[in-house]
Amino acid sequence: MPLIEIDHVTKQYHKGDETITPLREVTLNIEQGEFLSLMGASGTGKSTLLNLIASIDKPDSGRITVDGTEITQLSRTKLAQWRAANLGYIFQTHNLVPVLTAYENIELPLLLLPINRSERRKRIEIALRAVDLLDRADHYPRQMSGGQEQRVGIARAIVAHPKVVVADEPTGDLDPDSSSQILGLLKRLKEQLDVTLLMVTHDAAAAEIADKQFHLDHGKLVQTGGTDFASGTSDPVESKLTSNATSSPLENA
Repeated sequence: MPLIEIDHVTKQYHKGDETITPLREVTLNIEQGEFLSLMGASGTGKSTLLNLIASIDKPDSGRITVDGTEITQLSRTKLAQWRAANLGYIFQTHNLVPVLTAYENIELPLLLLPINRSERRKRIEIALRAVDLLDRADHYPRQMSGGQEQRVGIARAIVAHPKVVVADEPTGDLDPDSSSQILGLLKRLKEQLDVTLLMVTHDAAAAEIADKQFHLDHGKLVQTGGTDFASGTSDPVESKLTSNATSSPLENA
């Protein structure tokens, strides 16, 4: 049984007399531990689909089921509880609270869960080690580079041990070197944690590191590469990013 089942999902928005349909009868199954990338022109519904899977928004029709729970039928209170326990979100602009340290920013999702301070500390330290920022625990966002801020954002997304992590343009605000290192980090963490990762990106090279690549066009989702897709092409980008991730602890991101 797939971890995520998206069944004939349609989403529409109304702008004056105009009806915009970014998603039209989208159906997709995502297995536990898969890494999917999603591309498409601006306004084609990439972030809309991500937000539906993250239960931030609801479809006009269709169903989304995650690990046996049909999230499209949950109440607002139940959705908040479900997100806290099952979902991590990585933002393009990091979305760190400027008056909180890296440690305190990473702790935020755990405050929504019924765990004690000792367990919170243990999980935060593990997350900081995973992104190679244990020595930056007491630093504020203004004291870190953009790549380091994004690594704090990644640590915050994984600290609650979610089943699903969604990343909306995670390298959009980073320079090429930091982008490469962040992508390598995401791939490494996905493999180590066996987390299901969905990433929206405008960068074709970034998209290629995912297990499967999809493209949204006129409301329809089409697979363009990866597992079970006969593209007949090699993947030099993945080799480059994986090399960067394994040969360096990402100290300069």
